[in-house]
Amino acid sequence: MKLLLTASVILVAWLAVRNRWRDGPDERTQQARESGQGTEGTMPLMPRGAVKLAAYGLVILMLVGTALYLLQDWQHAREIVQLQVVNVYSGAVEHYEARRSEISRRSFVTLDGRRIQIAEMERLIQLERP
Repeated sequence: MKLLLTASVILVAWLAVRNRWRDGPDERTQQARESGQGTEGTMPLMPRGAVKLAAYGLVILMLVGTALYLLQDWQHAREIVQLQVVNVYSGAVEHYEARRSEISRRSFVTLDGRRIQIAEMERLIQLERP
């Protein structure tokens, strides 16, 4: 949902800038250029090509950053972690392996597809790999 919202904002901004540039410079800027007496308020601060290049560069940078963030999040969710289920009363420890995205508060799915429910008297310990 966040990606869709970001993409729609970028699209609307791009369309607005594109339509504005298609209309061309306003009459005051055009007259100032023709007369050669442009003041700082009427002359553009940067050439049109530089602004366009900067805008495209910013959009590309944002898209690459978003893609890297999503890739990193996906890789983090796919990591395999060691789990220990400890019975508080008996001290019995059972070892499991699961993907990080398959762990919820009171249950998890092991790598071999078993769903493990944790009782109230058991504790789940998640061991991080170095």
